[in-house]
Amino acid sequence: MSLESQLRELREERLKYRAQPIPDSFQGITKAKISRVLRKIDRETDDMVDAVFALLDNEMNSLFSNAPEGTKFNEGATTAHIGSHIGILQRGANKLDREGRDYWIKPLRELGAIEAIYFDPETLDFLPGHPVPKSPNSGYRLSDELIRILQADEDNWQSLLDEWIKDDNVRRRAKLQAEAERDSRRKVDTAHRDLVVSCRQLYVPNFLPEYQILFEDVEDGTRVTSEEEAALINAGIPLSLADAMPDILLWHPSKDALWVIEAVTSDGEVDQHKINQIARLARQSGKISVGFTTAYDTWKDAARRQGQYKNIAPGTYIWIREDPSKHFHVVEMQSRLELMGLKLPINDV
Repeated sequence: MSLESQLRELREERLKYRAQPIPDSFQGITKAKISRVLRKIDRETDDMVDAVFALLDNEMNSLFSNAPEGTKFNEGATTAHIGSHIGILQRGANKLDREGRDYWIKPLRELGAIEAIYFDPETLDFLPGHPVPKSPNSGYRLSDELIRILQADEDNWQSLLDEWIKDDNVRRRAKLQAEAERDSRRKVDTAHRDLVVSCRQLYVPNFLPEYQILFEDVEDGTRVTSEEEAALINAGIPLSLADAMPDILLWHPSKDALWVIEAVTSDGEVDQHKINQIARLARQSGKISVGFTTAYDTWKDAARRQGQYKNIAPGTYIWIREDPSKHFHVVEMQSRLELMGLKLPINDV
């Protein structure tokens, strides 16, 4: 049963036995209280209020299918879980668009009101941060500070909130979160990181030996290191977090050309959208050409993904880690001669 169907069925079942599908409060906290608190920090929108309310839900069981018995929704929920709770359970409509998280999760996360978590399928425990990039087990929960403020009585909540606002040292919080995330990464198997490392150690030296690695992204939300920033400046590339962030970005100094590698363990192939994003970056930095490679761990992974999505862009390359001695150039069928097996034009790597 899909997530949406599960929540719709739950809503209908609850409406048979009670006047509304959700109570007026969770953990003694109403939406009115949430609105008052968020208003003080300029975060009062309907979506953000409802997102906080969803993450207070300590009655509904966790929507992680393999969560231990007794695990509740408020202990950690993915973007899809939260969007479905808001749209279906609370509003009786459709789940909120996943891309809308920038409007109802990110602003609260920036303040430390919402924290990133990861549900480890091995230990069945919630860990801080998003140690596995683009994982379906990545989610969010409310910070203890925000819950304490929301639960405080009328005489105390505003002073607690004022104290929390004054203590909003973003750099200190970022450091603590980074330390927690590094600790989490040591506890989980990061297949994506392993594949990126293999691309660096095996693919680049053999197929792109004259290219220099400028940037390597092995985790969600990673920031450019000082060394990478210096390399990017030297290559004349104005890369920022607003640009498409490839897993590996390389530069050929004498040709002044770029190459992008995307290591795919869940999604993220070099499709036409990715090409358009990187082409825009190349034009901004005056580069003459860009090459692309999509890397998979195994043939089985490549077949599974491409059997379903068929989204590899023509003109790009595919590399399989378990078959590392060759890579494959993707071309469109352009003529009958090509169909007959005559020579196709191959870009010079």
